Amino acid sequence: MNKRLRRGLSALAIGVTAAIAMTACASGSSAGGSSDDIEKALEEGGTLTYWSWTPSAKDQVAAFEEQYPKVRVKLVNAGTGADQYTKLQNTIKAGSGAPDVAQVEYYALPQFALSDSLVDLSSYGFDDLESKFSAGTWSNVSMDGKVYGLPQDSGPMALFYNKKVFDEYGIEVPATWDEYVAAAKKLHEADPSKYIAADSGDAGFTTSMIAQAGGTPFTTDGDKVTIDLADEGTKKWTETWDQLVEQGLLAKTTGWTDDWYKQLGNGQIATMVTGAWMPGNLMASVPDAAGDWRVAPMPTYDGGQAQTASNGGSAEAVMQQTKNPALAAGFLKWLNSSEESTKVFMESGGFPSTTADLESSAFLQEKPDYFGGQEINKVLVDASKTSANDFTYLPYQVYANSVYADTVGQSYQNGTSLESGLEAWQKALVKYGKDQGFTVESK
Repeated sequence: MNKRLRRGLSALAIGVTAAIAMTACASGSSAGGSSDDIEKALEEGGTLTYWSWTPSAKDQVAAFEEQYPKVRVKLVNAGTGADQYTKLQNTIKAGSGAPDVAQVEYYALPQFALSDSLVDLSSYGFDDLESKFSAGTWSNVSMDGKVYGLPQDSGPMALFYNKKVFDEYGIEVPATWDEYVAAAKKLHEADPSKYIAADSGDAGFTTSMIAQAGGTPFTTDGDKVTIDLADEGTKKWTETWDQLVEQGLLAKTTGWTDDWYKQLGNGQIATMVTGAWMPGNLMASVPDAAGDWRVAPMPTYDGGQAQTASNGGSAEAVMQQTKNPALAAGFLKWLNSSEESTKVFMESGGFPSTTADLESSAFLQEKPDYFGGQEINKVLVDASKTSANDFTYLPYQVYANSVYADTVGQSYQNGTSLESGLEAWQKALVKYGKDQGFTVESK
């Protein structure tokens, strides 16, 4: 997942109207086709529109058109993340103008699936593709026995750390979160200009950290939603992270800014707990730190069995408005499950979701000079096997992320406990859900 994917997590919200929300009980749409229809459609050809912002999209489309010369794919970058989702939502309300295939981040997929805006691809045999993908990514595209897309990439989390800084200040790689907090104190006390990490408040990071701690704050059953941002897992995370926030041990630098890149390069920010898509961003945007960074497993709470979570990642889905669902399904199947396409995707720095690529000896044995010759993919692939898969998002998670800064974000800015911010976030989410026609229970 590249930097533009991550930035989409905090963009504008989508309004979920009451009429759309009440379709949450609907059975997802199916075009009623078959795998044979896909082959026939690819042979006959036609024109498709594909909305995506991933850097590999242009080369993937070119490779597809070379293999299927009767098919033309119009690639459109309609904006990253939620900017695109706003435009998608407008086409859904208008009843026209949607692409045939669209890139949708995992956190946003349920919102479009529950509003009956995506084609259920089960009839095209997509449920038979499950074994091609890691369990965590597949759980993000399959809901209630239906398949609403195919995973594009994955974001198992790991600890990226600046070994040069750690060596200079005698800091051991933390295996537990208590050790991580202790390292944060040691580093900042030795040099007040240096911080263990930068975190000014990010919704995607928060939900990922809650997931790693075993929290399940959001549950959905049809049009019934339960929200509990004070469950046991959430409290486990806040009890740790509050120490960093309240003691000023985190840089408040906003991610993906020039200052952030500068601080990653000069050692002022010593670690990142983030997704497996990060190496390409470091290599491209922080070249001066080549050789300084390494990757380690994400710290755990007890130092025992490895446990991580996913952060970011996208799927591609067929929009309900498509006039040629079989052709769209054929393109999507090739795009995210063919060896030809995933090779192009990985060459652009993407971290795969396909098990064949994750298990490839060539991939596992890569030794980037940037990371001191470490076989970082072994660490990241191991993380993909221990990711929490039972975390679910709200059916209006795009809106939820958009109001995060006004609620939990204030705790970060004021250096106060995260619990108060989470309480404010929950109140906002309960009210919005009810306004959109959901039955919302607040615990």
